[in-house]
Amino acid sequence: MEIERLKEILKDYKNKSNKDITQALDFLYEDFNTTKETILKLTYHLDSTEINYNKLLDEMNNRISNVG
Repeated sequence: MEIERLKEILKDYKNKSNKDITQALDFLYEDFNTTKETILKLTYHLDSTEINYNKLLDEMNNRISNVG
């Protein structure tokens, strides 16, 4: 579904057909699930990046403190 078509349905949903509303619902359902899945993947990626960064930072800080 095109975004403009979705906006049109949402703007005047009280006067749209059941078919239009069903199509909009299907699109929004899929969009919601795709967005949720993407956010979860990005959250796991961000957590992993932070853990690895902190691990390397701790090692670098230990090496610097042992030199002095």
